[in-house]
This record gives sequence, structure tokens and C-alpha cells, in this order.
Amino acid sequence: MNTVIVTGMSGAGKSTVLRFLEDIGFFCVDNLPPSLIPKFMELCSTRDTEIEQVALGIDIRGGRLFDDLFSYISEADSENYSILFLDAADDVLIKRYKESRRNHPLAKSDSLVSGIEQERKLLENIKSKADYIIDTSFILSRQLKEKINDIFVSNQKFDSLMITVQSFGFKYGIPSDADLVFDVRFIPNPFYIQELKLLTGNDQPVRDYVMKWEECKVFMKHLLDMISFLIPNYIKEGKNRLVIGIGCTGGKHRSVTLANELYSSLKMSGHSVTINHRDIDKDAKR
Repeated sequence: MNTVIVTGMSGAGKSTVLRFLEDIGFFCVDNLPPSLIPKFMELCSTRDTEIEQVALGIDIRGGRLFDDLFSYISEADSENYSILFLDAADDVLIKRYKESRRNHPLAKSDSLVSGIEQERKLLENIKSKADYIIDTSFILSRQLKEKINDIFVSNQKFDSLMITVQSFGFKYGIPSDADLVFDVRFIPNPFYIQELKLLTGNDQPVRDYVMKWEECKVFMKHLLDMISFLIPNYIKEGKNRLVIGIGCTGGKHRSVTLANELYSSLKMSGHSVTINHRDIDKDAKR
């Protein structure tokens, strides 16, 4: 029997993932106390159940029993299991809790920030043992579903590093969550071309203008070479989220064009990557 332990930070999408797993044939149980795992697995393995795939949603709500998860799995004599850990940036988790108006399980008598910090420390051990780590900070529900299908249906090689390419305008500030920032203001600016001014890097005329410059082509070559070198080293060090910021003056032309180019190249190379044009709609005058 194939068993998946779905766990991770509260608010990172565990319930959503369990729904996706249920859709592809898993028998899913959420918030099962770890102490009940041996008995549950025993029931699932009986001849008349016909259950071949099980997904167990286990999180910090299990209290102190959570610490004994691995001993209970061992007691259940289940060797064919994997751990899927869902993570998200602290600011994203805070935003999600505020929008849902739900209470964090560890923040009943303390601040939300403190609760998240406590939970992250408590989950360090199980995260280090996870077979799959998915950072849901910047991915849409359909993209998360695709990743689950890739892992458990298509059996594709899993890339634990979720990459976000983000264009931005320096006039609006550097993204606070960016790991790498590249300034492309050295490239001639389409803003000063009348017929291109009101377009963006998503429009073909702007892309053609930006990409025709030799310095742009050389920059993209060196950027791709460096990113290709960094990615496997980040993965080796256990990093599971990488935000690459590409900035120009207003975040509409040059940065959007080059962010799109980088996104397409990384996507073609098989990496898990999303794109976000942070400032593309600011000061729009269409």
C-alpha cells in the first residue's frame, strides 16, 4: 500500500492537496492523531478494504503526539511511505490567516507571528526528512494540482526548488522577498519610443525592440549560465524557494521582457517556475 504523509505549515495548503490526492484515487484522512496510525493502517490493509493508496493529513494540531510520528509509522510496519511537506513564506501565511480570519493553532494566546515562528521550529525535523517540499507562496491552485499530478500520477522527477521570476520597477522599490536582483536599466528604454510607450514587455513590438540590442543578448546568456549554475547548488543546500527579481525603471518594458525570457528558458529546462509582473499595471494610461 502506497502511503503519503501530507504535512507542513498551517495555511500552506494541506487541505487543498488532500482534495487533489483524493481526486486521483487516494483514500484521504485529515488530522489523524499519529497514535492512531498503526490501527488505521492495519484496517486499510485488510483484504476486504481494497485500499491501495492512502494520504494522511497530519499537522501541528496533533499536539505533542506529532513528535512521535515516525515511531508510529514504524509501528504500523509501513515501509512504502513518503512525506510531502507544504511550506510558504511567513508574510504569505500571515496574509492568508488574516484573509480567512481563522486562528493559528499555536497563536491562541500569542501573536500570529509568534505562532508561525513556533510552528516552523517544531516542524524542522519532519521537514528535513521530507521526500517532497512544495512552497506554495506564489503558485496558483491549478499549478499546485499540476505538481501533485506530476509527482503521484506521471511519476516525473521532482524539483523541490520553486522558482519565481518577478519583474519590478525600481521607482516602486526592490521586492523584499527577492533572493537575486538584476538591474536591466542599462538596456535602451522603449518608454521613449512613442509607439511603444503605452505597451508593455508582454507585447511583441516591445519584446522585439528590447531583444534586438547586443548587450541584452549577452546579458541573457550570462544570466542563464549563472542561474543554471546556482540552481543545483541551491537544491543541494536544501533551499526550496528562489525569487529572482529583474528590475527596470517602471517595471513595464525591459524588466517584463527579460523576466519572460528567463521564465520561458527555465520552464523549457523542466524547472518548477512561476512568473509575476509586480508593477506592470501601475500608472497605466491606456
